[in-house]
This record gives sequence, C-alpha cells and structure tokens, in this order.
Amino acid sequence: MSVQERKERERAGRERLIVATARELAEQQGWDAVTTRRLAERIEYSQPVLYSHFRGKREIIGAVALEGAAEMAAALRAATSAATSTATSAADASRAKVTALARAYLDFAARNPAVYDAMFQLDGGLAFAREDTPEPLKDAFAALLESLGEVAGDGVHPGLFTEVFWAALHGLATLTRAGRLPPEDAARRVELLVDRLAVI
Repeated sequence: MSVQERKERERAGRERLIVATARELAEQQGWDAVTTRRLAERIEYSQPVLYSHFRGKREIIGAVALEGAAEMAAALRAATSAATSTATSAADASRAKVTALARAYLDFAARNPAVYDAMFQLDGGLAFAREDTPEPLKDAFAALLESLGEVAGDGVHPGLFTEVFWAALHGLATLTRAGRLPPEDAARRVELLVDRLAVI
C-alpha cells in the first residue's frame, strides 16, 4: 500500500469516526449537544482536525443524513422483499409490500430519531428533489417508489403518489414521536393508510 493510499484510508477512517460519534452523541443527548468541541474531545482529535474533514456542524449533520438515507433505503428494500416471499397473489404481494414498507419506515424513524431529524428536520446543507440531490437521498426515494409506484392507480403519477404517501408516513412518524398520537393505534394507522391511499 502506498503512502497516499494509507493517508486516504486514515482520512476516511477519521471521517467515519466523526460521523459515528456525532450520531451517538445526538441519539443520546440530542443535536444541541453535538458541537465540534465535544466531538473533538470524544474522538481525541483537535478541532482543526475536525475542520479539515467538515466545515462545521451543518456538514456533519449532512453526512449523518446521507448515511441514514442509505440505511433507510436498505431497510425498506429488505422489508418489502421479505414481505412478498409468502404472498399467494399479485394483489397480496402488493399489499404486503406496501404494508411492510410503511412499517419499516416508521420503525426506522422510531429507532433512529436523531438520524431521522438529520435527514428531514435539520439543515444539513443537502439539496432535496433537485438534479443535484445526493445519490443516497435519491436512492432512499427510489426505495419508496419501487413499491409505491405500482399501487398509485390509473392516471396517477407514481412519483407524486410516492411523495404523498411519504408525507403521510413522515407525519405519522413525527406526530407519534411528539406524543400527539396514541401508540396503541399505530398498526391500525398503517392499515388505514394502505387501504385508503394504495390502489391494490
């Protein structure tokens, strides 16, 4: 391994450590607790080393958001793939996929509140719904579209339907986390969402 390759590997390792530490701190104490000073103390690097990787907290939030988007896309695809393996008809498969997708989305949001905030609530300097949207964000939307596009209904643009369904999921995730919705009705909300929005 060349000196340059070793330096690049070390740099990538430091970046992963910074992002992982920021995620851990945010999940434990909230994003207000994530400062470059505290991160530097936790990872035992100087603040200038942090700034050589990220210009500040905003970029760290963006890095966490991109990592979270990749994880969410993988979780959605795994859930929908597993759901269709036992279906006996195309309609059953579609219903199972959409239901599994909704549950996986809400589960991801509940299990990773700080990451979810980085993705959708905080300013990470990322472009959404534009040509220059980073690939992990596009892929997370694609993971939704793959299942939802096929149940949009005749004459309904699959992308628009996916946006509306996603907005409903985001609303459920946000309101549930804020304690505005009783948790005991979570499964019924998913059923209602699938029954009323998806054309299966």
